[in-house]
Amino acid sequence: MSGIPVADDVLDSAVTVLPLNQVAAVLGISSNKVRQMLRDGHLIAVRRKGDLYVPSDFFVKDGVVKGLAGTITVLADSGFSRTEMLRWLFATDDTLPGMTPVNALRTSHGTEVKRRAQAMAF
Repeated sequence: MSGIPVADDVLDSAVTVLPLNQVAAVLGISSNKVRQMLRDGHLIAVRRKGDLYVPSDFFVKDGVVKGLAGTITVLADSGFSRTEMLRWLFATDDTLPGMTPVNALRTSHGTEVKRRAQAMAF
């Protein structure tokens, strides 16, 4: 599993996470392709008890939440670590529709989430 960037597990215990084999099943791809998505920065994983897990909020019935990969890229370009990205994506923000950036992405408010991510770079 070397070469896969991993965030510190800063998620609330109420956040459901999926092991990589379940992520692969949800997406209908191999576990190796999931690992590649993690390396490419399309998803963020945490390590729990030696295994990698991805928040289930990153997925909808037909794949990865629209706008997630772009938001991760914007945050990475702004100098955020994977841990800081995860913390920001799950932080409560009463001014966002959905209350957290990840939930706003899930409810088709990706433009607003990316705008806020870009604004944090300055």
